[in-house]
Amino acid sequence: MNSLFVEFADELRAAGVPVSMVETIDAVRAVGATDLADRSALRSSLLATMVKDVKYVSAFDTVFDVFFSSPHGLPEPDDGGEGDRRFGGEDGVPDDDLDDLLRESLLEALERLDLEELRKQISQAVDRYAGIEPGRPVGGSFYLYRTLRQLSPETMAEALREALGPGEDEESDHLDQRLLDDEIDGRLEMLREEMEADIRRRLVADRGREAMARTLRQTPVEDLDLMRASRQELDDLEHAITPLARKLATRLTRRRHHLRQGRLDFRRTVRASLGTGGVPVEPRFKRRRPHRPEVFLACDVSGSMATFARFTLLLTYSLSTQFSRLRSFAFVDTMDEITRFFGAGTDAATAIGRIATEARVVAADGHSDYGSAFESWNSLVHGEITSRSTLIIAGDARNNYRPAREDTLATLAAEARSVLWLNPEPKSYWDSGDSLMSRYGQHCDKTYEVRTLSQLENFVEELVLP
Repeated sequence: MNSLFVEFADELRAAGVPVSMVETIDAVRAVGATDLADRSALRSSLLATMVKDVKYVSAFDTVFDVFFSSPHGLPEPDDGGEGDRRFGGEDGVPDDDLDDLLRESLLEALERLDLEELRKQISQAVDRYAGIEPGRPVGGSFYLYRTLRQLSPETMAEALREALGPGEDEESDHLDQRLLDDEIDGRLEMLREEMEADIRRRLVADRGREAMARTLRQTPVEDLDLMRASRQELDDLEHAITPLARKLATRLTRRRHHLRQGRLDFRRTVRASLGTGGVPVEPRFKRRRPHRPEVFLACDVSGSMATFARFTLLLTYSLSTQFSRLRSFAFVDTMDEITRFFGAGTDAATAIGRIATEARVVAADGHSDYGSAFESWNSLVHGEITSRSTLIIAGDARNNYRPAREDTLATLAAEARSVLWLNPEPKSYWDSGDSLMSRYGQHCDKTYEVRTLSQLENFVEELVLP
């Protein structure tokens, strides 16, 4: 039994959930005081001991369903079972009427919210429509799609609306209709989740826990590649930015507070000890003043870099209080300052949307030209960069085979405290094709591969607390 929980913890780590050895031991102890026949209690015990952040609950639930579902495999026909005669296709019910009969049974269970009956009918539907073949390496989403397509959720939604909605003689306002729509959506989502769980149990029985867990494993949102994320993944990333920035700001403030305590101030300590008979009960320390960087941020907003620039600006402006000064610039083949779009009380996402329509970032043909952009940047900030300034450049350094003009970047770097470059491409792609990463990188203090929110978070933390 203990080996099962060790494997469960290993799979959680593989799915991106941080689980320590101590938490695994706590989980085993908690399970010892839990009724293993109560699946809900088992889940609660493991969740409370192994997951410390709500963002990992979804990954936990997926792994839990794989490891602790009751696998029954593909059900065998039961000659004496009433349900099998009802949906068997040979005894009494013609095949042509089978779809309607099964859909009606599912609808009745949904109307009554009879979970036990619903699961029975879902099992019948999966038997008939999913076409699960033992040993075939097909994902559960394919079988789910095949089953739902045959049941037609749209038709079921209309039937539920007639069954649950007001009668012909009853009046309903807009709010009643909204509540009814939400109720119908909730019941159909319950149908989908139960059907997905049924298919998953069958696949676990066929392929084994480890193989199925690998199939269902999803990359945590903070580790998604910003340049290759799907539309849904980008939405998830955008929702994750605000809580991530809030958590990071709290951590930075706490660490900055600790950094203020510098070396021991011997003279003040001795003077304070006179009040306690010469015993230094309260040591006094020299007060440090942690550096708050003055940031000049330049983002490539050309087509290939627009997504990366968006998330870089969102996270940076969410943490603007951590900087003594923050000025932002955008460029394609020329540079324009966009600080004006991020005024007090302005939503950062709205401000970024204005960049595409209002910022003057194109002067020629609209293809990236870093050399020209650096020259226009130099003219914009000439005389304003000081030894307290940190220049951050976010882009892939792909110059479309145009003049590099790295001497302009060298001029900017000579005036600044440091120059940092964020590149969303893998390091193995740097200097390939039209990339000038090494030529520009020699004038930077550090270059970073930043492809995920997690890497972006680590960079900001290093920037604020070097």
